[in-house]
Amino acid sequence: TRVTKGTLEYGVLLGYWQGNNLFGNEPSANRSALYVLPQVGYVVTDEVGSGGLAGNLEVLFEPMAAHYFQPFSASAFGGSLVLKYNFLSFGRWMPFWDGGAGMLWTDLAPRIPEQSTQFNFILQTGPGVSYFVSEHTAVTFGVRFHHISNSGIGERNIGLNAWLFNVGVSFFTP
Repeated sequence: TRVTKGTLEYGVLLGYWQGNNLFGNEPSANRSALYVLPQVGYVVTDEVGSGGLAGNLEVLFEPMAAHYFQPFSASAFGGSLVLKYNFLSFGRWMPFWDGGAGMLWTDLAPRIPEQSTQFNFILQTGPGVSYFVSEHTAVTFGVRFHHISNSGIGERNIGLNAWLFNVGVSFFTP
């Protein structure tokens, strides 16, 4: 196993964020952005489970910067704390499921009908897979359901829902 308790992961993901109307908020479907997500993570558990479910838990800090280009130019900056479960029974392939929460500042608001505040919160979750090209280097592919909300602190809070497709590279140190 390449990723064991105490392993440090550092890397970067590049993402394409495409709004959707999964929960009925039609304006969100007309939102698109490019994301940069540096990551620093630490594996906090020994391997648990058996067979295809054998894995460990990792905690990551994930700063982010984004450029929205649809329906107009806007920026976003923030960060999330992410929990990731690494499935360890697949050789060079390491599937995972991650989920996180964080905070975000964006100048999309108040120009969009979904949000009235520039300060927002992030909830996100989804599957991915890392492929180890060497003992300590992996290429990562993933997709997350990504939700942005001001959690009711503003006059409008429909929320923004999107798919965040990402690709990146990570380095793991024992």
